[in-house]
Amino acid sequence: MRHNRLNLILLLISVHCFNYCRSKDSQQQKVSALTVLEQTEENNGKMEEATVEEDVDPEDLDVFYPTNEWQIVKSGQAIPAGLHVRLNLATGNNEAKIPDDESGKSGLKYWKQGSRKGMVNTDSKSFTAEELKRALKLMKQEGSVEIKEGHQEKVRKTFRPIEELMEDFEAMNVMIETDMEIINKLVGKFNSSSATLEEKIVALYDLEYYVHQVDNAQYLMSTGGLQLVINALNSTERLIQEHAAFVLGAALSSNPKVQIEAMEAGALQKLLVLLATDQPVAIKKKALFAFSSMLRHFPFAQQQFLKLGGLQVLGQLFQAKGMESLRIRVMTLLYDMIMEKKLVQEAQDNSAQHKEKSRQYDEVNLLPPMLEQNWCMLVPKLLPSTEHDTREKVLKTMNLMMSSCRDEYRSVQGLSSSLNMLRSEYEELAAEEQREGEQDGYFLGLLNSVHGIIKKLG
Repeated sequence: MRHNRLNLILLLISVHCFNYCRSKDSQQQKVSALTVLEQTEENNGKMEEATVEEDVDPEDLDVFYPTNEWQIVKSGQAIPAGLHVRLNLATGNNEAKIPDDESGKSGLKYWKQGSRKGMVNTDSKSFTAEELKRALKLMKQEGSVEIKEGHQEKVRKTFRPIEELMEDFEAMNVMIETDMEIINKLVGKFNSSSATLEEKIVALYDLEYYVHQVDNAQYLMSTGGLQLVINALNSTERLIQEHAAFVLGAALSSNPKVQIEAMEAGALQKLLVLLATDQPVAIKKKALFAFSSMLRHFPFAQQQFLKLGGLQVLGQLFQAKGMESLRIRVMTLLYDMIMEKKLVQEAQDNSAQHKEKSRQYDEVNLLPPMLEQNWCMLVPKLLPSTEHDTREKVLKTMNLMMSSCRDEYRSVQGLSSSLNMLRSEYEELAAEEQREGEQDGYFLGLLNSVHGIIKKLG
């Protein structure tokens, strides 16, 4: 009897294993029939079905519904994964139930929708995709609030509110003006009968800044502003004269159109009057600046300069007491005019434009009147200067006038000793340059100029 009972138990165990394995195969087959349920923003939180390929086994229609109590598993029923399964030895039936946790309560819950089914652990902290997105947004917002609260006071002290910055930007945009508009306002202020002397001076000061540009100077000319500036050279206010000459000089620099217009408007004569009459050094300095800007690279103006006695005026300015600071400027202007003519005459250019330029410079004979007015004796007087730049210009001018002034140079008292002292000084400076690796240094050039003069005078 006991033997038969043992055989029955073994038979039931075999049947149970067979059904369990078959249940496992069925469970694996239904994996391909599962779909993913995902909550999305598009359906406002409703369950959206993301369908995968359906391949439903007819046996899956007979579904086992697990509970927290042991239930009999019928033959052919598919058992969801995660259940507790046993063989009831008393009845010989397969049974299954939802497993209990340590506290005796199960967190597993069975779900089924149509042909889809599964188990979910309700105690686990699982989230849908939408819940995860919202949680991430909340984390970012909370992080930014913490940063803002942590640095709010520091930010207030370091940066200005965006509203204030926007107001400043708007104000700046309103104030943006073109150079031409600014020039019109400055000329209008200067020409206004109600403007004070200080306001007119400020207008001229600002105007000088703008007319350095060629286009702005020509615009000033086209609107009549240049004529107002030239007329101001005759003002009874010395500050007006000084600043007007400064504006005129800036407008004339390297600007042929303005040079011609100013010449026709009588600017050269008015500047000569300022240089020839008793005026403060500040006025003469600005007038000489405008005078030089008018003459440079303008042979017609240089011709008129000689005809109007401009060379005599410069000679008197060169020798006048209290005007020592202007001597080097006068000598530099004369040197530049002599070099301009020399360079044009020596240039290898057969163009019609160059021929016309050469013809105009041929009519400028500056060197003969300079010799007549004793400039051969005036130039060497600047040689004892302690400034290398002044010495350089004096040496260049003396070399340029050497062929005509050799006898006068020889008669200048103390010139020979001055040249020898310069030679010794520049030999040392040139040697130091060469030790530092400068083969064609500045002082070597000055030394060569001194050597050249000494050799020609010897």
